[in-house]
Amino acid sequence: MELAMATFSQDCKRGAIFWLIVVNVCQAVTGQIHYSIPEETGKGSLVGNIAKDLRLELKELSHRGVRILSRGRTQYFALNYKSGHLYVTERIDREELCGQLGKCVLNFDIIVGDSMKVYGAEVEITDINDNPPTFHSEKLELKISEITAPGSHFPLYEAQDPDLGTNTLQGYKLSNSSHFSLNVQEAVDGRQYTELVLERSLDREEEAIHNLVLTAYDGGDPVKTGTMQIQVIVLDANDNAPTFSQHIFEVSVREDIPVGTTVVILKATDLDEGVNKELIYSFRRITERDSQIFYLNSHTGEITLVGCLDYEETTLHEIEVQVHDGGELFDKSKLLVFVIDVNDNAPKLAITSLLSSIPENSPPATPIALLNVQDEDSSENAEVTCSIPSNLPFQLTKSYGNYYSLVTTKALDREHEAAYNFTVTVTDHGTPHLSTSVVIPLEILDINDNPPHFLQSVYISYLMENNPRGASIFSLKANDPDCGENSRITYSIIEQNMSVFPVSSFLSINSETGVVYGLLSFDYEEIQEINFRVKAQDGGSPPLSSNVSVTLFILDQNDNAPEILYPSPPTDGSTGIELAPRSSEPGYLVTKVVAVDADSGQNAWLSYQLIKATEPGLFTPGLHTGEIRTARFFLEKDALKQSLVVLVKDNGQPPLSASVTVTVVLADTIPAILSDLSSISAPVDSPSDLTFYLVIGVAFVSCLFFMFLLVLLAIRLHRWRNSQLFESRSVNFSGVPVSQFVGIDGVQAFLHSYCHEVSLTTDSRKSNFGFPKGKCSSVLTGQQPCEIKDPFLIAEDIKSSYGDLAKVQCCKSLGDLWVTNN
Repeated sequence: MELAMATFSQDCKRGAIFWLIVVNVCQAVTGQIHYSIPEETGKGSLVGNIAKDLRLELKELSHRGVRILSRGRTQYFALNYKSGHLYVTERIDREELCGQLGKCVLNFDIIVGDSMKVYGAEVEITDINDNPPTFHSEKLELKISEITAPGSHFPLYEAQDPDLGTNTLQGYKLSNSSHFSLNVQEAVDGRQYTELVLERSLDREEEAIHNLVLTAYDGGDPVKTGTMQIQVIVLDANDNAPTFSQHIFEVSVREDIPVGTTVVILKATDLDEGVNKELIYSFRRITERDSQIFYLNSHTGEITLVGCLDYEETTLHEIEVQVHDGGELFDKSKLLVFVIDVNDNAPKLAITSLLSSIPENSPPATPIALLNVQDEDSSENAEVTCSIPSNLPFQLTKSYGNYYSLVTTKALDREHEAAYNFTVTVTDHGTPHLSTSVVIPLEILDINDNPPHFLQSVYISYLMENNPRGASIFSLKANDPDCGENSRITYSIIEQNMSVFPVSSFLSINSETGVVYGLLSFDYEEIQEINFRVKAQDGGSPPLSSNVSVTLFILDQNDNAPEILYPSPPTDGSTGIELAPRSSEPGYLVTKVVAVDADSGQNAWLSYQLIKATEPGLFTPGLHTGEIRTARFFLEKDALKQSLVVLVKDNGQPPLSASVTVTVVLADTIPAILSDLSSISAPVDSPSDLTFYLVIGVAFVSCLFFMFLLVLLAIRLHRWRNSQLFESRSVNFSGVPVSQFVGIDGVQAFLHSYCHEVSLTTDSRKSNFGFPKGKCSSVLTGQQPCEIKDPFLIAEDIKSSYGDLAKVQCCKSLGDLWVTNN
């Protein structure tokens, strides 16, 4: 596509501008885009349509991160994301950028950020006539001897025009003069040299000074010109001109030589003598830039360095020099200074695109950064190597031109390496090597790829029973190597069947800390072991989880006292009666105390002790069996009724105990029990020294109380006897339960029964029986019912009414009392 517009003109005040823009856009085979604009194009001027040339939609320009990156120090162009146009942002001076190069091109790169693709583009800057020809000096003074022959040539300063083509210097004109004319010669390289030609002899006496004007003009439209004033001073005769030793001086210097270094010493000779032999060296033609770099000593011809050489800016400095003698005769020569490149520029490394973070599951070859490498040196010094540490999962690949792409080589693992700060180093091949490094930070984003992991494969914990409700029992801990929400662990109990109750009714767990709490106070006698599973789940999406088996053992505590099964504990405070024949030998098994303990282990180990006995040493208990055996033969003096208090104690800490009182009656048969009871008084325990005074005190109080009871009893008994009617003088009790005796050697013993206290006296036949209230009937009166209102009966009355009392059985079973007549 070609676009032509009108050319522009510019006056000295830089007024109205009419310009011609020719834009050529083509897609080269290499993929490079080409544009063309004239220099001095105004800011904001259109260059081309990037969106159209890249075949991108306008909305994709910003979305895909399309950017313009110039290769130079100044960004001359910018992209309008709304229109897709490339426009000028800075003043462009072709002469400043490219000097005398025939083609001036500005290169830049178009970067598509999301795909990190790079497209090369160039804008050719065409020349316009914006520079007039200029002379090195505005005034030239020539001294010519009056004897100089007509036809002599005198070199003049050369004009400079940085424009190119027809816009550059085209020719010279000399103002009208009768003595001088202008001779213009063209060199091989196309430059024009001017000489002032003496047309006729001078006469100092006639005209000592001649003023001329030399005009240089270019071929632009409009034409631009530059002038130089020439003043010719007529002198006396000087017949030998100075001569340079070389027609061309060539010298090569390194670009890094220090300021003040001598570059070259010009040599010239003059055969004249005196003042005419004195030589003056000067620059005949030199650019403004070179005049700031080189200094010429006018007397010695020594050229020294006053500025810095830079191979990257100019590789050759071409200067014309001349030498004058005292008579103003001269010679000219050319000086060529070749600059030798040294490795004085370190490579430049720029990050054009960068991802600061990528997910850890990014596939291999994922682009991370796009790097641009530049080295302003040349040849070997400009060759570079770009590298990163070899132990990283990344690699650098050359993308386009001097661009390198940094991509991943394998899958990343954030748990292994959460972030990278790696150094990209670019090194040139010069001597010595120069390098530049840049640190690229990269954060690896976490994904939920790791389930929680418990510290133990199985948890076993122990808890003492009777724990406080709501107290913590133990804790579990799971780790998740992920981070953030992916590592936030929630604990829960997985329900398992445990009898008919769910685990949640026994235990709870803190969902954040993993601490397990007991909701109940556990009883070992009910629950010994709880098996359940705990689940740990992270907060990722989707969430990952793991579970672990937990066994909670309930430990026994000595919280249950021994329970005596036999003899059964009385309900009314009475004691059980066991029968022991008087003929028993030592070791005879009288009875056995049976007890159990609901605890377990050593807390349930029971031991039996005899803590109190009527006759100490008569009976011995089995320490662990509870069997009560005789320790010796019975003696006549031994009491008929023996009371034994047996203590049953467990082995817990502290130990718990229970006691039972066993009454042993020494008799061979049941009738013998009754006869012995009626013939002997109740045995009295021998008070010990320790309880002697206590017994006296208790006895005194008891006597007072007993006397009161006797008085009250006598009154009630008297009333009762008067009202009681015994028609047949015999009493029989109905409702007698079946005896619960178990025979021992043919004698029935009392089992699970409690006997009432029977008080008998040996001297009076009057004894008291205690009867419970109940219904009774007389078999002698035809089973007529009668109610016994008084629980006390006099034994004498009973005997007188019924005859001899052969057997009295007083047993409490279901609250009844009966008397059986043999």
